[in-house]
Amino acid sequence: MNSGDLALMIPIVVPTVTMLVIGGTIALITYFRFRRRREVQETIRIAIEKGQELPTEFLETISSPKSRPKKDQDLRRGVVLTAVGLGIGAFGVLVGEDDAVGPLMGIGSIPFLIGLALTALWILRTRHNK
Repeated sequence: MNSGDLALMIPIVVPTVTMLVIGGTIALITYFRFRRRREVQETIRIAIEKGQELPTEFLETISSPKSRPKKDQDLRRGVVLTAVGLGIGAFGVLVGEDDAVGPLMGIGSIPFLIGLALTALWILRTRHNK
């Protein structure tokens, strides 16, 4: 393989690897959530088989839907995502390559704008609750 062949492969390999990493991350998160739920259910089953009584608080915790997000959770996530977006954009500027500025600013704008939206939601929610 010469350098010309490698240059032709980069536009194919980079997006493929990126999608595989994203897909693998989602698969791992899903797998570990499933495994945790299975272990909890197995523990409950064993406790019931041995005749142990389960506390009602425990059963209510398991059967209830996920608790509502904490009141400042949107603010925290918004600030973090805004900072991540600014960091990626600043990295693009500081790299010094003209070809890197545009793509990194574009990539950084996604978490930045999501962070701004979450912060705006927090502001609207706090004003609405007053």
